[in-house]
Amino acid sequence: MKLFTNKKKLQKEIKNINNISFVPTMGGLHKGHEILIKKSVKKSKKTLVSIFVNPKQFENKEDFQKYPRNYQNDIKILKRLKVNYLYKPSYNDLYKFKTKNEIFLDPFSKKLCGKFRKGHFKGVIDVVNRFIEIIKPKKIILGNKDFQQLILIKKHINKSTFM
Repeated sequence: MKLFTNKKKLQKEIKNINNISFVPTMGGLHKGHEILIKKSVKKSKKTLVSIFVNPKQFENKEDFQKYPRNYQNDIKILKRLKVNYLYKPSYNDLYKFKTKNEIFLDPFSKKLCGKFRKGHFKGVIDVVNRFIEIIKPKKIILGNKDFQQLILIKKHINKSTFM
């Protein structure tokens, strides 16, 4: 498994791979992540997993600071699952460029738990948009745990002009 912390180096490495799947995570990998990663490894030529705890999806800075991080365990899991690439960007690497696509935040973001999580879904869509622009994956493998988030990401991708 190759580890990247710099988007330019990652892009150089994967630029000629036309069947790469992307599994975005915030780390703290568990059985649900493992199922998604195994699916990706089985169905795609290459699998790229990200680990990035996104401060923009936390309304409360204390929650962001307390978010569980177990990087060494995550690495062991990813190696065991035969992941090809890990992208663990810094905040600046991910956020210090202007995106090509505008964020599309469907009104559904204000329903359900979105009523109580101010800015959460905008932060999620922003980071996913940035990852897609950097990686240009053929597939994104997402779980169904957060149904609202899944729907909002799909709506954003369908409204955007990637590539």
